[in-house]
Amino acid sequence: MQSKQLLLLCSLLPLIQAQETVLGVYIYHRHGDRTTKAYTPTSLTDLGYDQVYSSGDFYRTRYVNGNESTAIYNISPNIVKLSQLNVEAPVDNVLQNSAQGFLQGLYPPVGTALASQTLANGSTVSSPLNGYQLIPVNAVSTAATTSSENSAWLQGSSGCNNAIISSNNYFYSDEYMTTLNETAAFYQSVLPVINTTFTSKTDTFKNAYSIYDYVHVATIHNKTIPSSSLLTTETLFQLQTLADKHEFNLAYNSSDPIRAIAGSTLAAQILSQLNTTITGKSKQQIAVQFGVYSSFLSFFGLAQLLPLSDNFTGVVDYASSMTFELVTNATVSNVSYPTADEISVRFLFSNGTAAANPLTEYPLFGQSSTVISWPTFVSEMNKFAIGDQASWCAACGNTTGTCAASSTSSSSSSSSTGAAGASSGSGGMSRAVAGVIGAMVTLAVILGLEALVMLLGGFRLISKKRLAGAGAATGNGAAGVKA
Repeated sequence: MQSKQLLLLCSLLPLIQAQETVLGVYIYHRHGDRTTKAYTPTSLTDLGYDQVYSSGDFYRTRYVNGNESTAIYNISPNIVKLSQLNVEAPVDNVLQNSAQGFLQGLYPPVGTALASQTLANGSTVSSPLNGYQLIPVNAVSTAATTSSENSAWLQGSSGCNNAIISSNNYFYSDEYMTTLNETAAFYQSVLPVINTTFTSKTDTFKNAYSIYDYVHVATIHNKTIPSSSLLTTETLFQLQTLADKHEFNLAYNSSDPIRAIAGSTLAAQILSQLNTTITGKSKQQIAVQFGVYSSFLSFFGLAQLLPLSDNFTGVVDYASSMTFELVTNATVSNVSYPTADEISVRFLFSNGTAAANPLTEYPLFGQSSTVISWPTFVSEMNKFAIGDQASWCAACGNTTGTCAASSTSSSSSSSSTGAAGASSGSGGMSRAVAGVIGAMVTLAVILGLEALVMLLGGFRLISKKRLAGAGAATGNGAAGVKA
């Protein structure tokens, strides 16, 4: 009997050895519930604070506390090690405060027993606020001076000339003009609800997101709403669907990839951070960036996620997050770290705070598996990532300001970088990532990606989905960057 048990144990040994290990994660996160953009400055609400805190607590349970199979290798389970984290948010009170709220859930107060120290004179000092842990949020400067959450139209914040032109082209497309005319009567029908802020001239599809945001915030926070009887379930759904259509077309168009500049730069950031985790052998395991919903939409289009769910074709909910896990089945220890070929990437998305909405796996780039090898991930992301200043300036057609120095030197290589409006058809936009992630699958990865973040850091987002196929591959979309 014992020999049979031993044989069974031996047969299971390869399975035990092959247990997956999470080496690190990159989380891109939207802010929580906020006040309307109609009245600036916008601010994070208590509900929004709770949403991002709950999300942080969810990711703590998944990655940090050490009790789950998904816990990150070698992560500090209770007292934060700042060297293991890289947290960023644009210079914006809603996004910065959302990041802080998230971190309070990720690494909550540890109590005076753990958060105290004995001084040389023998006295003991306890940390304030029951061991509240101070975690810095790195400020990502935007190209524009406008606070992102206070702007209804944020593509200008990108500073990318060609992306702004591409976005504006949507307003001249047949699709836009048809929708504008067909919805005129619908928008006028809700004017009594919003006439303290919008006029009959501004109450049109052109302001679809601003109108939806104003009504959406009111339905969450206002006890009374003028002419509220007009806001039937069907009307609210229509307002949201039209806002989704408007914003998706501003964020992505398959025939004009520069419109998705937010997704291109985000892709470079993701590659850079995950490569840092690999080359550093998981010394920095968690990266979190708070940003705007347009970056989600742009990336969804570039990563070929649109056919998989309506979640990918409309404005994502408050506190939504997408996660990139670095995983391996190889042995990981202080003396043994997997090679690049032994590492894979898993993509997951939660529409709304992950504490209340399933964090679901999806396959990237039209692949069949939700887990793809790191070399394949690098190769596919490399097709659209833009991660250094010279490439960004060339793609955007910018020649002044921070791009002045690189405009001359980049002109000779512009043919390889690609003109701003260049396209290789749907899903195949191949824009150079000059000086970034080294050649192809070899992963001579990303050296200079972070300079661009300082240019583009202020992307944004908001709640929901719908509108499957809302012009994903047609017309002259537009890359509206909103929060």
